Amino acid sequence: MKNILILLIIISTYLNANVLQEAIDKAKDGAILKLSRGVYEGNIVINKPITIIGKEEGVVIKGEGQGTVVKILSSYVTFKNLTVINSGSRHDLLDTGILIKEVSHVEVSNNIIKDCLFGIDMQIVNNSIVTNNYIQSKDTALGLRGDGLRVWYSNDNIVSKNELYKSRDMVVWYSHGNIIEDNKGKLGRYSLHFMHAGKNIVRGNMYELNSVGIFFMFSRDSLVENNTIKSSLGTTGMGFGLKEVDNFVIRNNTVIYNAQGFYLDRSPYEPGSKNIIENNNILYNTTAMRFHSINVNNQIIGNKFLGNIDDIMNDTPGSKTYSNKFESNYWDNYEGFDKDLDGVGDTPHKVYQYADKLWLHNPSLKYFYGSPVISLLNFLSKLAPFSEPMFLLEDKKPIIMAK
Repeated sequence: MKNILILLIIISTYLNANVLQEAIDKAKDGAILKLSRGVYEGNIVINKPITIIGKEEGVVIKGEGQGTVVKILSSYVTFKNLTVINSGSRHDLLDTGILIKEVSHVEVSNNIIKDCLFGIDMQIVNNSIVTNNYIQSKDTALGLRGDGLRVWYSNDNIVSKNELYKSRDMVVWYSHGNIIEDNKGKLGRYSLHFMHAGKNIVRGNMYELNSVGIFFMFSRDSLVENNTIKSSLGTTGMGFGLKEVDNFVIRNNTVIYNAQGFYLDRSPYEPGSKNIIENNNILYNTTAMRFHSINVNNQIIGNKFLGNIDDIMNDTPGSKTYSNKFESNYWDNYEGFDKDLDGVGDTPHKVYQYADKLWLHNPSLKYFYGSPVISLLNFLSKLAPFSEPMFLLEDKKPIIMAK
């Protein structure tokens, strides 16, 4: 009877053991753990340079429903081809699918992360790769979800080909020299949110049906190209937002079907700096560009403004919108001619703002955009304005033929 009791205790201990954690603890540096199909107990800690790889589909690491499912606390770790599920739900503890902390030269790739409050959290991570992961947060209201991907005080990383679905935000904060490319984001809040970040490259990303496409705050010296931002939701939804950013190049992007294509707030910010916004397709937005506060020394060149209800709006009198350089843009509502057929309008394209645009300060009235009544009021305001209109911009070389 005593022997049977001892055997039962041994079996119970084995069943309650975290087999994967034991394998990690016993592995030597540089070991490769290839996992077969099955469900492995989560809340594991990887604290040595090893590789963990799912050798077939259906390899699941299931968390305990509290805390973080996988913690990578060592450099030179590879974690790939796995499914991570069931983190905790506490925002104050940043309960996460995969936490990567204070390391370098880590690869996290080809994973599925579901039912995790935060998806992948990179804290002080350098020279690492996070690629081709599918990330979905908890099934809850948008504001209560965690961020799909956080890059925090992390430099010189490649974050590529990840898909965020029904997460909250993707954030890049206090991080420099990163390449953010070919990612997708859908049905979130901020597809990509920068704060205090510099010398990053953002290219080839596809963001749709989010509240905000890409918002840059207090950042500088970055290249943003070949992204598509589509259908940012709500009356205040926007494609690109720029707040106090300097020396950005934003080019060859498509911004389509948003409430606001571009939103500029005190950008550039530092004296002597500039932003270049060139060769973008700004299409079928409610407002193509909205200027808030003082914005001068933006170079807005070679863009296509097509199908927008308003090309330019200014909600801050005295903000000197005309002090930005507008040149060689295509404006679908240009009213001039090209008699010499050189592809450039014979007269400048000038844009004014009329005082009777009541919806400028009352977003609720945007519901009536495009209605016959508003169209008639708009026509009458140009025909016989009630007051002197506000001069917004002049493009001296408007392009006649859109590319």
